[in-house]
Amino acid sequence: MIPRPASDEHPAWCQRYLDRVPDGDVLAFLRAQGERSRALLATVPPAQEGYAYAPGKWSVKRLWQHVVDGERLFAYRALCIARGDTQALPGFDEDAYAAQDGSEARSLADITAEYATVRAASSSLFAGLGASAWTRRGIANGNPVSVRALPWIIAGHELHHLAVLRERYGLG
Repeated sequence: MIPRPASDEHPAWCQRYLDRVPDGDVLAFLRAQGERSRALLATVPPAQEGYAYAPGKWSVKRLWQHVVDGERLFAYRALCIARGDTQALPGFDEDAYAAQDGSEARSLADITAEYATVRAASSSLFAGLGASAWTRRGIANGNPVSVRALPWIIAGHELHHLAVLRERYGLG
């Protein structure tokens, strides 16, 4: 079981994500979360996939592509730091990524399939890490972060966006 990270193991702005994740086995939570999220996304009617709740806000498809991209980036950071890479890792501009993500030309089912693949890869990466890797720390986006904080951030980031889908898009 991967202990909840201490506050000095992640950027302060990530605390809002970690606070959403229940105590317990975060890797088991990620597996179950993936199943629940795929089930929720399967209920979105095709006519609602392109819906945005306000002008300038992302569509359902674009928001979920952001979740996929975010997980890929957080898992990449975990890989780099776990393997002992000491280079500072760059941040990413979520709006710039979204503008180039191609999500509007894809179906939500296609994006959800990509999500399932990314979650499986993240789960496999985390399952294969040795005990010493979890406490390694690096710099990402100008902030210190530990490997063990990253699966918690992935889970909380997704919980944040699931709440947005429920509260602002009326899903679930």
